[in-house]
Formats: sequence, structure tokens, C-alpha cells
Amino acid sequence: MVDGSTSGFQAAQHALTAHLRDPERNPPPADLEDRRVRIYRDLVFNNVESLLAGNFPVLHRILPDAHWKGLVRDFFVRHRARTPLFTELAQEFLDFIQDQRAAEPSDPPFLLELAHYEWVELALMISVDEPDPTGLDPNGDLLAGPPALSPLAWPLSYRFPVHRIAPDHQPQEPPAEPTHLVVYRNRAERVEFLEINAVTQRLLQLIGEASTQSGRAHLERIAAELRHPDPAQVIAFGAGLLDDLRARGIILGTRLTGTPPR
Repeated sequence: MVDGSTSGFQAAQHALTAHLRDPERNPPPADLEDRRVRIYRDLVFNNVESLLAGNFPVLHRILPDAHWKGLVRDFFVRHRARTPLFTELAQEFLDFIQDQRAAEPSDPPFLLELAHYEWVELALMISVDEPDPTGLDPNGDLLAGPPALSPLAWPLSYRFPVHRIAPDHQPQEPPAEPTHLVVYRNRAERVEFLEINAVTQRLLQLIGEASTQSGRAHLERIAAELRHPDPAQVIAFGAGLLDDLRARGIILGTRLTGTPPR
């Protein structure tokens, strides 16, 4: 049974949290001094805003202050986080921009893509995934055997060159060709990116989808898709490319026969 004092306390809690989340539409409890409420109101918002500014530093820098804080306030008001972990708040913010928030005329056209790219950097930095050496030959022949893609290497494609966006470089129209990147955490635990072309992106896609196929088989398929007059050239170029990707830690080596991907 809930007595009157308990239900009254809960009502006061709900009123206070509604005010902290959206002070323009929800007045504070009448029996609380505004000066005290303002301290909590500012503290809660500023903590979240500061954390998100650190998670999305480029987005924070390029947006005018009022636009940025309005975006954070909108997130604060409308989004209901599914996690209590601060490390996952960036994912919640990205979900909000992607799924809940309607684009505004003042938004830069690359806002969502830039937010996603910055989230990827953070997600890889804090990921607990580690490459599993079981069933892999780090020195295996990448043409003869199936190349193994690192779980900490994410091939991505964007309309805008998100890795180049900065306060002094904000394209308003996407270029004719999309931007292809691999964002990855290297052996020194640093997150880096590699800009790649569409053929390399296709190669990484095939490696991820058909984990039992040899590197040569992937390159032969690409040569056929390109209708290249000399498939041997594609294979020769691809062999060097595979070696470079392995040196960076994007490819871990070759998968031993019969070993499923992890």
C-alpha cells in the first residue's frame, strides 16, 4: 500500500525531474526555492552537455553555441535513455539524431554523418572486443587463404568527407563520389582511419561476408564485376593491398581451414 506521504513524495520527485529535463514547459515544485532548483537545473544540463561535447568535438565546434545547446536540450527533453552508463550516452545521442529528431533548416547537411563518424571513433576506443588469434595464421598467404577482418576495423561509406570536416571546411553539397573509410583500432590501441576507394571497400565487404573464400577468389570476383580486361592485374594489385591492410592490423592474417569467424 502507498500512503499519502509516499505518493506525495513521488509526485514531487516527478515534478522536479520533469522540470530539470524541460524547465520551459514544467515548473518546479512550488515549495522549492528557485535559487536551489537553478543550481540542480544547471548542473544536470551542463554535465550532460559537457560530456557530449567531449564525445562529439567536431560537431560541437562547428555548430553555433545556441544551435549546439538547443540540440542537447532537445535530446534532454525528448529522448529516454536505455542505459545508466555515461560511456553509452554518445550512442543514445546518435540514436536520437538518427531516429527521433527532425532535421532543421539551420542544420549542416552532414550533421548525421559527422555525428556517426565521431561516434564510431569513440565506440572503437572503448570497445571491449579484442582480435581472437584462435584459428588464425597471422603470416598466412592472403591470396591462397581466407583473409580475416579484425572486429576492430569498420568499413564505412558516407556521402560527405566526414574525416575532413572542420570549422573552416564545411561542404554544403556532397561530392560526386561517396567517401569510403576504414576506421580501426590498431595494435597500439589507437583509433585511426584509412581513406579507401570503392574497390577496396568492396574487397572488405566480400571478406566480411564470405569468410571462407580465399583472397584470390575475392579479387577474381571483383575483376569480374569490373569487367576488367586483365584480371591478373587486379590480383597483383590486390595482393599488395591485402599486405598493407594486414600491416595496419585491419586484416589479422588468414583463417585456418574449417575455423568459423569470431
